[in-house]
Amino acid sequence: MKRVMHFQLFVSLATLLAAAMLAGAEIHNGKMDDVILADFEQATYGDWSTVGTAFGTEPAHGALPGQMPVSGFLGNGLVNSFHGGDAATGSLTSRPFLINRSVINFLVSGGRHPGETGLRLVINGVTVRTTTGTDSERLDWASWDVQTLEGKTARIEIFDKAVGGWGHINVDQIILSDTRKAPVIMKDVLYAETYRPQFHFSAKKNWLNDPNGLVYYQGEYHLFFQHNPDGINWGNMTWGHAVSPDLVHWTQLEHALLPDKLGTMFSGSAVVDWHNTSGFGTAAEPPIVAMYTAAGGTNPESKGEPFTQCIAYSTDKGRTFTKYDHNPVVPHIAAENRDPKLIWFAPTRTWVMALYLDKEDYALFTSPDLKGWKQIQTVTMPGASECPDFFPISVQGEKTRKWILTGANGHYLVGDFDGAQFKSEPGFTPQIADNGANYYAVQSYSDIPSADGRRIQIAWMNGGRYPEMPFNQQMSFPCELTLHRLPDGLRLYRYPVKEIRGLYDSAVTYESISLSPGINAFEKNESIKGRELDIDLEFEPGTATELVLSVRGELIIYNCKEQTISFLGKSSHLEPANGKVQLRVLIDRTTIELFGNGGRVSMSSCFVPSPENHDVSLTASGAPIKLPSIKVHTLKSAWQGVH
Repeated sequence: MKRVMHFQLFVSLATLLAAAMLAGAEIHNGKMDDVILADFEQATYGDWSTVGTAFGTEPAHGALPGQMPVSGFLGNGLVNSFHGGDAATGSLTSRPFLINRSVINFLVSGGRHPGETGLRLVINGVTVRTTTGTDSERLDWASWDVQTLEGKTARIEIFDKAVGGWGHINVDQIILSDTRKAPVIMKDVLYAETYRPQFHFSAKKNWLNDPNGLVYYQGEYHLFFQHNPDGINWGNMTWGHAVSPDLVHWTQLEHALLPDKLGTMFSGSAVVDWHNTSGFGTAAEPPIVAMYTAAGGTNPESKGEPFTQCIAYSTDKGRTFTKYDHNPVVPHIAAENRDPKLIWFAPTRTWVMALYLDKEDYALFTSPDLKGWKQIQTVTMPGASECPDFFPISVQGEKTRKWILTGANGHYLVGDFDGAQFKSEPGFTPQIADNGANYYAVQSYSDIPSADGRRIQIAWMNGGRYPEMPFNQQMSFPCELTLHRLPDGLRLYRYPVKEIRGLYDSAVTYESISLSPGINAFEKNESIKGRELDIDLEFEPGTATELVLSVRGELIIYNCKEQTISFLGKSSHLEPANGKVQLRVLIDRTTIELFGNGGRVSMSSCFVPSPENHDVSLTASGAPIKLPSIKVHTLKSAWQGVH
């Protein structure tokens, strides 16, 4: 018996050895050596075939022109589809090979665009495995489990069909193996990660989008927000929750609203029911009431349910919420109607709600108690959809008060409201509140004390990129809204709230300087390089061509002739006032927010700077520019002491 077993073992080992020899590998400790399918160290792609222009004609040797630094690849060569920039497209396909190991390992980075950038394993024309990038230029290990595919012949196709931001892919070291390579785990300190905003709100981890339920109560600003507790991308919408005493320092609390049988928790608003009209609290202890969209059909438990509007209440300063027993309080009306905005209308002692219906249509409702609602009007706002905000605001320098209706993108109407109908100003067309690239789902605070009198707005800076971070997305910095009467009509201004001063660290101040072409005003100020900044400057364009503020490689350009301010692909008209232009620029680790002439122009945009680029410069071209004042404050982190 032993002789038979030894013979069988010998045959098995012989078979394994033969297979290894056929694969050109050796056996060590019972495992066959790795087989390198491609390391891209040669001068050409060899027998890999290319289509399009994205991959060039040979392996790259790091970053290509216009690309951020690329790291993590091994040796000198790698696949990089940034030839011609993000707009280039193409594919790179391997020769056929035999799958004779249990794992395929590879290094990958570049754009996270499933189906548009990445690499895939193809057998008989069918894609059986696929991986995309990570919104990063640092290559890291990824793997496919191919145990069930052993013995089959396959090809690997590296592809790039994306043409927008991060529209490229980087790949290196494609290896057949019996051992899975683990990605390198980043060990950044929480709230001090490379791309963590230091004075803008971001969730501790995972996906964030729309601000919800902005309400002030007993010394706390509440910020609820759309949040995925289970993943880095959008999905499983709940209401996250954070509080702040000053709109700058935030503490994230437990989730306030979780998905239920009516749907996941989409956007909405919150108010303090001071008169206890709902009966959820008492006159002495009024409840906070949140109104939200139950997004039917967006979780398995709500299959078949429509989108409806529901309420929940808190009697413990917003720490816990109880959903109303008789939800929904507004049944389905149209399409994916959503995003209710509540406000108290004191003259008639009623609640008013603005609700998005469909396309460019919004509706207004009234209620005596937040439970029963009656529709009173439909309002169309061309160019806008989703996330309405509705509030009164005084005209600066006048006793006049107007009402503002905004859409998610900040487009707004100005008019009058009598409790029964909103009428926009005669001939008033929707105006744009912010001309930046990342400004959406705007909402303003309710119940700020009348002694304060401010209307404070926060937006989701949608579309920002945060490579290799534990969180995804962030909020804009809170801004005070004011309404001004200009020659071309009533216009909203946006300007950072004064509470930012609580983060001021060091200051650099210049008075009455003349900046000549070729001179960097900040050349001798090393202390501001690589820091979060609040820059406030005033200048006289005169006969100069441009004023250029460069921050970590991003150029903010004022064109003196065209009277435009431009950066990160966006531009806005900004003409001098009394011969001068005033700029306020907030610089965080992933954002540039600019405010021109006291908030007449607002531009909120995200960027991903190279961690190694700390440069800050201010230069003129064409002719000297007079700058009556420049003030630069470095900012401390708002997260100091937060864990």
